[in-house]
Amino acid sequence: MVNHDRHASDSPRATRANSRAQRANSRAPRAIVLLLACAAFLPLACGSGTASGPPATITPPSTTDSQMLFGTRMAQRGLWAEALFRYRQAEQLDPNNPRNLNNIAVAYEALGQFDNALAYYQRAVKAAPGNKELRQNYARFVEFYRAFRPVDQVAAPTDERIEGAP
Repeated sequence: MVNHDRHASDSPRATRANSRAQRANSRAPRAIVLLLACAAFLPLACGSGTASGPPATITPPSTTDSQMLFGTRMAQRGLWAEALFRYRQAEQLDPNNPRNLNNIAVAYEALGQFDNALAYYQRAVKAAPGNKELRQNYARFVEFYRAFRPVDQVAAPTDERIEGAP
């Protein structure tokens, strides 16, 4: 006699599928609990919690030297836009710092903004006319810039003699 009460779910294949589904269903609550636990600790990891004191925030450097140092580190990594941003921040704190004006010129040069670079090299030399290194940087740039631009568009480096100038 054939038992017609048997269902498709009673087959060995269906039994294995049901078993897998039950295991998956039993894992679902564990996964949800794990996600909720992670979500609960996420604010602490991001610094907005109060478990260990005030929130940890990234405070941008606020001194000229620290902005220049950060900019130099970015430049060493080839991140010239970030370096320029930091040097410009330092410029706001100390607008006539010749080293920083030179750094801004170098960043503009690296970014291909040669007209801006020329203006900042000139400002750097004007801020510290006796600084041999700045004058040499400026002279090297002017030599390059003259090859880049027609001669009639580039003014002479200065009226005074610059060491290393063409």
